[in-house]
Amino acid sequence: MRTLVIGDIHGGLRALIQLLERAKVTTEDQLIFLGDLTDGWSETAQLIDFVIQLNETHQCIFVKGNHDAFCEYWFKTGGFKGNWLKHGGLATVKSYKNHSKDDILKHLSFIEKMPLFHISADNDLFIHAGFTSMHGPAKEFHETACYWDRTLWEMAIATDTNIEKDSQHYPLRLKLFNEIYIGHTPTTRFGSETPMHAMNVWNIDTGAAFKGKLSAIDLKTKEIFQSDYVWKLYPDENGRN
Repeated sequence: MRTLVIGDIHGGLRALIQLLERAKVTTEDQLIFLGDLTDGWSETAQLIDFVIQLNETHQCIFVKGNHDAFCEYWFKTGGFKGNWLKHGGLATVKSYKNHSKDDILKHLSFIEKMPLFHISADNDLFIHAGFTSMHGPAKEFHETACYWDRTLWEMAIATDTNIEKDSQHYPLRLKLFNEIYIGHTPTTRFGSETPMHAMNVWNIDTGAAFKGKLSAIDLKTKEIFQSDYVWKLYPDENGRN
């Protein structure tokens, strides 16, 4: 059985289908989604329909991202937080124009059940953004850090790679886990179109919401799978640009 870790999708259903096909995913594979399924491209509602069905036939874990939390708030209140509409939310609202109230309630239930993080039996952490507590994400003062924090990734990429994990200089937060898998901060901001590795942190968000591709990585072999540039799959749209 493989475990494939999948980065931020942002409503790009076509990219996800293409990625699963290229990775030749079977029902024997475990799929871990790092959050931000919603907001950006035009098929958030259809994407949630798809992954709900996928979850019935495959072993899936869906970690909650900040955009999923935005969408959850809209489902519950009908209101919009901050600049959500300008950052992919409008496309999400439009995608639900043909979905019933029962559909929305089903999708709300799905998002509500998303965990803020997942820790595997091998002590690998899967979280959307990061955490600030020196005692791990379970001890965060506020749960939103799990899907907003960027300091974990900033620390990882700024740390001297020659420092061994058993050194007193190795960041204590990173020592808590074997490996850490995140999304949230596109690697394209650092000039990379593929997942990035810094210390024991893997960043799988390769900018699918913008001009990048959707990516997955095999947890064991570190083989990378990617879709086409997502904007090419939605040539008449702007995504979150």
